Amino acid sequence: MDVRNKATRIDLFSLKTPQMRAFHMSWFAFFLCFFAWFGIAPLMAVVRDELSLTKEQIGNTIIASVSITIVARLFIGWLCDRIGPRLCYTFLLLIGSIPVMAIGFATGYESFLLFRLGIGVIGASFVITQYHTSMMFAPNCVGTANATSAGWGNLGGGVTQMVMPLVFGAFVMAEFTDAFSWRASMVVAGGICFVTGIAYYFFTQDLPDGNFKELRERGELPTKEKSKGAFMMAAKDPRVWALFLIYAACFGIELTINNIAALYYMDEFGLPIATAGLVAGLFGLANIFARTLGGYISDKFVQKGGLRGRVKWLFITLFIEGIALIFFSRMTVLALAIPVMIAFSLFVQMSEGATFSIVPFINKKAIGSVSGIVGAGGNLGAVAAGFLLRSEGITYRDALLILGVLVVLFSFATMLVRFSPEMEQNARDDYSKAMDRRREVTKDRKPLRDMVPGLRHFRPMDALRIYLGVALIVKGIFFIMDMSELETRLALGQELGQGQTMVAWSVVFAHIIGGACLALGFVTRVSAAVNAVIMGGAVIVTWVEASGSVFVGTDPSFQFTFFVFFTLVLLVWRGSGPLSLDHFLRIDSEKEPDLFAIEQGA
Repeated sequence: MDVRNKATRIDLFSLKTPQMRAFHMSWFAFFLCFFAWFGIAPLMAVVRDELSLTKEQIGNTIIASVSITIVARLFIGWLCDRIGPRLCYTFLLLIGSIPVMAIGFATGYESFLLFRLGIGVIGASFVITQYHTSMMFAPNCVGTANATSAGWGNLGGGVTQMVMPLVFGAFVMAEFTDAFSWRASMVVAGGICFVTGIAYYFFTQDLPDGNFKELRERGELPTKEKSKGAFMMAAKDPRVWALFLIYAACFGIELTINNIAALYYMDEFGLPIATAGLVAGLFGLANIFARTLGGYISDKFVQKGGLRGRVKWLFITLFIEGIALIFFSRMTVLALAIPVMIAFSLFVQMSEGATFSIVPFINKKAIGSVSGIVGAGGNLGAVAAGFLLRSEGITYRDALLILGVLVVLFSFATMLVRFSPEMEQNARDDYSKAMDRRREVTKDRKPLRDMVPGLRHFRPMDALRIYLGVALIVKGIFFIMDMSELETRLALGQELGQGQTMVAWSVVFAHIIGGACLALGFVTRVSAAVNAVIMGGAVIVTWVEASGSVFVGTDPSFQFTFFVFFTLVLLVWRGSGPLSLDHFLRIDSEKEPDLFAIEQGA
């Protein structure tokens, strides 16, 4: 399918164009679907006690939640090629919200299993997200667009680990029982999905030039009859099934970790439910930048290596993912397990971004079907892992070790993903045309600099930003080691109940995820602003604890806290600098002086 007027750049903070409206609505809809899909996972300890579920039964519910998505993704991929992503997403959100809310009526294992099976249907939202962004963005940035929309959607899997226990706690604070509270929490998640389905219908369109129905009436798009056979065309391509296996080894692993992480940290490290949910959430929260990074680097590999370059990058990320998972499975100390898990999550999500930076180039006439088949592979991987995890004779640690070894082996399936010289040439031509269009559109703007100019103009503030980001990550992990002390300090000796926990979680989230964003220079001003607010509060807390004596410089902890706060304010003011993802993605670069041009006397 030849689509005209695809966007050649990502204007991240814009909603003016149909391309960017589709981008933002698709990732947000996927985020909510992911949130609802795994909303019950951090509450499983409560559900397990109320419904008296065994480990095997919990394993069965995990399998049910991802197994139905295999069929759903295959169907949705075919449906996207027929009716377009706009109607597909609308129908999926409206229908999928029903079992999310209905799980609150579960009274035993059988009914809980049935509703969890139904909830899995909304996992097909991933295919629509990837299809919609593939239709809206040109070859020079489609990898980044696909990776970012999917990554920010996957973020829901991490956020739900943190937020759902808070929603549950809010109902408990309102003096509802635990049994009612977890059920009401799922009703809230389902209701938001329903409302978003209505919004998707009114705020998006299928393609840059209009909707499928209108374009077919104008003869600018093949009719439904001519679109027949797209699924079989995709299914006959061995490269599609190689990517199917590869995606099983990355997204399948992510789904598995999302389902068991909270229980794993509770059982293996003795963490309470709230802290375990917080730590488990860090795995998914890396999606805010990790999957984007995988797609972005893939878009860079294609400049020199063509489509083969994208495949090489996919092998690298998947191989390292497997090694990282093996190391994570052997961790017995919490202070080591958390950073290793974060490193592991980076490569899991970069592998996913790298995979779907290749998908749009497999078969342009059947992008929906290819996306559906490959996406279904992720769920099949999660189902297979679920059977391994449900075994009473295998501990979670040993199961993760086995999965790590399998991921390493599956990385070699990238050797089956090959492109003919003709396809390579067509991809190069399309890439050149997209870059020509981009240069024409941005001819009056400053040019995008590669890494070398960024390094050339490396400045002390860049070093300070990177150091500060890493320091915030370390501090966030330190907070997790003793959440009770953090909550007590933040409350200044007062008992604030659930609100105290919410504030403490916000601090940890801002430190770890915001710190990672600062270190990479991704959405730098936003990350710095969030942490500046947190540190501003820390300044006040430190001052109150010292009874005001800090104003004469007698308390070094206040001076240091204020220094960090002041530095963050400076970063909000000046942005990320040239050595950053923001600069490469042109989020901040247009607001900064063009140092290269200044050096040349321009």
